[in-house]
Amino acid sequence: MKRSLVTFVICVFIGLGFGYVVFEIIGGQKDTAASQNEQTSPKENEQPETKTPSSEPTEAPTASADTEILSTKGCLGCHAVNGLKLQGSATGPDLSQAYENVEDKHGKPLAEFLKEPTSAVMSSVIAGSPLKDEEITEIADLLKKASEKK
Repeated sequence: MKRSLVTFVICVFIGLGFGYVVFEIIGGQKDTAASQNEQTSPKENEQPETKTPSSEPTEAPTASADTEILSTKGCLGCHAVNGLKLQGSATGPDLSQAYENVEDKHGKPLAEFLKEPTSAVMSSVIAGSPLKDEEITEIADLLKKASEKK
């Protein structure tokens, strides 16, 4: 029994080590190839490379310039705001009723919540990119408008 357990542990370490080395080599080759492509310029008679759409999700265009802050501060990366006709990710809840619901759910008004969030997810998001007082006011005003449109 001991021998098979020792053999198993050794095989796991060898397998993980081999996998790590293989992925580092493969990953390193892709990074090197990408950097070489960026450094080379197109030859005189070649057409410049056109960009193809990537598989990464892109944010929907904002409805107007006054809602741009929701995009620039990354809100639409996780949330939609259907009340303002802003499409975003479905990762987080729709923010159309956030102005009214945050106080019931988190015990503080939206502006205070954006300064010091009580949810674990939003705490880490806001800590990584704190909002200025003007931005908090602008976002709260937009979400108030969104809640009034429904």
